[in-house]
Amino acid sequence: MCRLNPRVDFAFKKLFGSEENKDILISFINSVLDQDEEITDLTLKNPYNAQNFKNDKLSILDVKAVDEKGVWYNIEMQITDQDYYDKRALYYWARLYTGQLESGINYDKLEKTIVINVLNFNSLEEDNYHNIYKLFNTQSKEELIDHLEIHFIELEKYDKDLSEIQTALDRWTEFLKRAHEYNKNQIPSQLSEVKSIEKAIKVLDTMYLNKDEREAYEARLKWLRDEEMALKKAERKGMERGMERGREEERKQLIINMLRSGIKVKEAAKITKLDQEIVQTIKKSIED
Repeated sequence: MCRLNPRVDFAFKKLFGSEENKDILISFINSVLDQDEEITDLTLKNPYNAQNFKNDKLSILDVKAVDEKGVWYNIEMQITDQDYYDKRALYYWARLYTGQLESGINYDKLEKTIVINVLNFNSLEEDNYHNIYKLFNTQSKEELIDHLEIHFIELEKYDKDLSEIQTALDRWTEFLKRAHEYNKNQIPSQLSEVKSIEKAIKVLDTMYLNKDEREAYEARLKWLRDEEMALKKAERKGMERGMERGREEERKQLIINMLRSGIKVKEAAKITKLDQEIVQTIKKSIED
């Protein structure tokens, strides 16, 4: 399996935000965009720099870039479940958009800005794992301006088997969610047909980390594992509570059926092994 997990924001930044991996970033961005928007080149605005990371370990590990058409991008891998992430996403779009203006420059110089949020948690009340937000007229559905585009890719909602993969984004999402489980010498054909993904898996497997980088990666990976364990525990408890509630509902319905068939409270309590007071309360509820 790969040495590094791309869902760890630190590894994500070093993989997608390094000059030598621009082809990987371009391939990922193109998988998110519509076909007629695909790009061929870009300039990294905040390329990964180990020295910068050493000086500011709490910095936001996003990737900023501008393509050959002047479109701006902000790509972020967020592993921490946060409230109001929709507001955060809009804030980062606004900051990147307004940041294009220098003193005395006209508004016509502003360029389209796309934010791509890759989330390791569920944030939206939507079923699809990929959702796109733009500026539309609520009645005519006409777009006001194409300068605002915010993408959410929620990894928890991606549950496709390899045989179900269809799109380039499916392939990249599969990579982000499970690359650390794959053997670099046995990459599934559904992924290896995209050469940039094949390269990304090999880059993750051979990526060098200095001492500070290794400590940061391990700390973030530990948090990710702890979070996944806590989620599984919560899901298990939720299922147990759900099953218990289901059993309680079945007992309640059984008591109702017995009472309606003429069985006395005392006898119903004996059969269901419940206190007579509980059976009496149920009886009262169906009489009211």
